[in-house]
Amino acid sequence: MLPDQTSRAKGTNRRAATLLTVGAAAAALATLAVTRPAPASSAAGAGDTASIQRQYGPAMRVGNGQARTYVLYDRRSGGAPLEVGIALDERAFDGLPAPNPQAAAHANAGGHEHLDNHVYLLDLPARGVAPFKFVELDWNPGGHEPPGVYDEPHFDFHFYTVPASVRSTIVPSDSQFQQKADNLPPERERAPFYAMAAPPGAPAPAVPLMGVHWIDTRSPELQKMFGNPAAWRPFTTTFLFGSWDGRVTFLEPMITRAHILAKKTAADPAVRDEVIPVPTAPAVGAAGYYPSAYRIAWDAEAEEYHIALTRLARRD
Repeated sequence: MLPDQTSRAKGTNRRAATLLTVGAAAAALATLAVTRPAPASSAAGAGDTASIQRQYGPAMRVGNGQARTYVLYDRRSGGAPLEVGIALDERAFDGLPAPNPQAAAHANAGGHEHLDNHVYLLDLPARGVAPFKFVELDWNPGGHEPPGVYDEPHFDFHFYTVPASVRSTIVPSDSQFQQKADNLPPERERAPFYAMAAPPGAPAPAVPLMGVHWIDTRSPELQKMFGNPAAWRPFTTTFLFGSWDGRVTFLEPMITRAHILAKKTAADPAVRDEVIPVPTAPAVGAAGYYPSAYRIAWDAEAEEYHIALTRLARRD
């Protein structure tokens, strides 16, 4: 168990309970479309690739291979960033920790499944890209709560807009833990279609070393909870936001291992290089480059999988 996982062990069972009741919050959004936005037709930088420069961050061992961050910069526009992501070579998907057989028993005893979570903190390239500070890669071999929704083997990719030193203070031992969780970002900094994973009026459910999670109420994997089983589809990929103490603190693609690996053999180029739009908030709390989509792709030339925030645009 990593040191991070020990701190996370307290208080995270609230996430499962509140996700199961988030349908109450979504009821107010019943007039919104339930379907996920259609995949975009092209990826950032798909035109003049000669003008695009990729810089990698330091590599870290994951499974039998490695993971590292990267940023794509556009030379034509003075080096403006186009995309920030994580590159995983093929071997990184083999030799990963297996599910912890004790996780289910712990959850059934009133605990949670996030103990079975393997955390890798990755530095960005030296040049970086504002507002992002680092990336947290989580491997969940047995998935996590709630059962029947996110209990598939999957990765969480947290792109943090706060330093790792701030993340490390998000612990239940903080006397102001709940107060900081309840301090939500201003309305103008919240993406449309997203709701906090809690019923109206309930305390904000914070996950230690992460914070409060915000979910897209249109996500197909949640529709059984919302009384709309015809629109339900099993979880393959979804996108979340995180907040803590009045600000948005991370952007998070969450993707199953199987969905990522299928990219290599996909015959359709739009499936092999999948770009999914995400809603954007009217305003941002920190100036920098923000995405309007995220990417899941196999890069045959580099022989690696890319999970990225893409179509970055400057916002102040």
